Amino acid sequence: MAVGAALSACGAGGDNPGYEYAPNMYHAVPYEPLKQIVDPEAGTAAEWLDANSDGHGEYYNSNPLNPYGMTMRVPPANTVPRTKGGYLPYRIPKDSLEVASATAKNPLPNTNAVLAEGQILYGRFCDHCHGGNGQGPDEGSVGEVFAGVPSYSSAAVKNATEGHIFHVITHGKGRMAAHASQIGVEDRWKIVRYVQKLQNQ
Repeated sequence: MAVGAALSACGAGGDNPGYEYAPNMYHAVPYEPLKQIVDPEAGTAAEWLDANSDGHGEYYNSNPLNPYGMTMRVPPANTVPRTKGGYLPYRIPKDSLEVASATAKNPLPNTNAVLAEGQILYGRFCDHCHGGNGQGPDEGSVGEVFAGVPSYSSAAVKNATEGHIFHVITHGKGRMAAHASQIGVEDRWKIVRYVQKLQNQ
């Protein structure tokens, strides 16, 4: 009887989380979009596991406010997702630099505000290799180990198009690694505007 009382004291209910090993592994608060359990009774048989006070089973994770109880809405057919700023995904492959050079166009205006933001982003992501003025690593700087970084005003880079610059920032080229995972689409275009300013210095 003492053993039964001790075990029942470990049970969870209401505001009492009970005693469980790694409870966060079992009691997920948010909806999980990749699984869909529509039976509100799912998990009620395992009373020791059910700490919900909403009357549903532990495993029920559907959203009754969405059609068919789905936790994640299916996008409309034949649509393309856009980023927060309304930009389409950049889908020019890495090996298509010439296509990008000829077709990709900067959607941002060439204004002082865009250039100022591009300069800040350039200082954060580009300065250490390309130098503050785009002429390559400053002498004595940490970036000096990256020998061979071309100047933006050099013959090889001076006439690079906005699409070329954006593509290289996105996918990388030569020693330069891809920066798409670190810099959002809009911020990459801001950097392009600032790099174009440095090309003409």
